[in-house]
Amino acid sequence: MKYPLDLRRMMLLAFACALMHGGVALAAGNMTGPGVARAGAPNGARADATDAQSDADSVDDAGKMLGVNTNADASGNVQGDVADLMQLIHDGGLTELRTTYNGGYGASLFFYAPNMTYYVALFQDKHFWRVIRTSDEARAEAVYAGFARQTAQLAEVEIRRAQLQAQKASIERVIGESQARAQRLQADIEVARTQEAKVADYQRQQQDEAVALREEKEKAQSQLRVLQQQVLLLQRQAEAGLPGNR
Repeated sequence: MKYPLDLRRMMLLAFACALMHGGVALAAGNMTGPGVARAGAPNGARADATDAQSDADSVDDAGKMLGVNTNADASGNVQGDVADLMQLIHDGGLTELRTTYNGGYGASLFFYAPNMTYYVALFQDKHFWRVIRTSDEARAEAVYAGFARQTAQLAEVEIRRAQLQAQKASIERVIGESQARAQRLQADIEVARTQEAKVADYQRQQQDEAVALREEKEKAQSQLRVLQQQVLLLQRQAEAGLPGNR
């Protein structure tokens, strides 16, 4: 009876070891096998899909905030409404309906007849800034009106600057003309002063000469009177004793 009991215990122990070994192998197989991958794939895929969708939504939202098209072609180049409008303008397929200019800013409303699409553009110095594409005519007109008002607001500083610059240039021109006039007047004054000094010297010289001439004249008249008296006396002496002379 003893040996069969020991043998039975040994068989049970061996069977238990076999079961333990088989369980470990099965567990390892489940961890690395297709079953585990299939079981874990839905949660991981859903997480990756959620993250990817979140990233895509973020990019799309950012594109909408910037007013550009976030759809990209197979090569990764983004083709936004601005690029589309520029290409259509280059191809000559657009009809310009309205355009408003305020300073260096402008707004235009274009119509693309083949697909009945309106393009509303806001630009600065001929460079497109924002482009809205729509097939709704009323919306296109409303956006255009908003862009036109925006150009007026944006151009206020530019227009004011241009006005101030023109006023400054006008003042500087007047200053230059005034300075030139002042210089000419100063030159005339210097000439007048110089000439006045010359005239004063000439007047003094003439006055001195006049005084000298008056003195000489008086002296000559005195000499003439003396000579006349002498001539008269000599004539009387010469005619003395002649008949008829008394």
